[in-house]
Amino acid sequence: MKVWFMLLCLSLSPQLLAQRDFLTADEADQVRVAQDPNDRMQLYVLFARQRLNLAQNWLSKDKPGRSILVHDALDDLANIIDAIDTVADDALQRKIDITIGMQAVAKGEKEVLKSLEKIQDSQPKDMARYEFVLKQAVESTRDSLELSQGDLTARAAEVQAKEAKEKKVIESVMSAKDLEEKKATEKKTAQGDQKRKAPTLRRKGETPDKP
Repeated sequence: MKVWFMLLCLSLSPQLLAQRDFLTADEADQVRVAQDPNDRMQLYVLFARQRLNLAQNWLSKDKPGRSILVHDALDDLANIIDAIDTVADDALQRKIDITIGMQAVAKGEKEVLKSLEKIQDSQPKDMARYEFVLKQAVESTRDSLELSQGDLTARAAEVQAKEAKEKKVIESVMSAKDLEEKKATEKKTAQGDQKRKAPTLRRKGETPDKP
């Protein structure tokens, strides 16, 4: 039994044994710097194109072990596309104009989807090893493209309605005390945002000079 279990573990791919980050450390830093949703979505589109280029590059080389590299690139791509949708929905919920970002996303995803479908149609000989993530990438990109080409006002309404529904579900299972504390915290946060102090160049503990 122990031998069988060890062989099973060895046969599992790294993706099943540990969750990989779909962004490099440098890419994650760039995302953190890009606070504006429009900039962040355009950055994600760039990363998606790069992952597609990586997959295409490995597919052009008939080398042993390429399948895992193609798999990882396509898996990252699908996660990046999902991240685009998350950023867009969050911005719409906060009523931020993302028209510019959506235009870039629609253009980029259209190109990416066309290339992914071309990979599917070409039926690479080792496709069975990354067929699932390829299918995921195609479906995620197709769904995201449909959203990015849709009406932003309608999408914003859907996002806000979904948020309100989820909030009601959460509140319905909370105790009266927890709900009261939650509302008090939300009120305090809102008041804090309104009374946010103006930025100062003084060091901590430094007081203004008296005349």
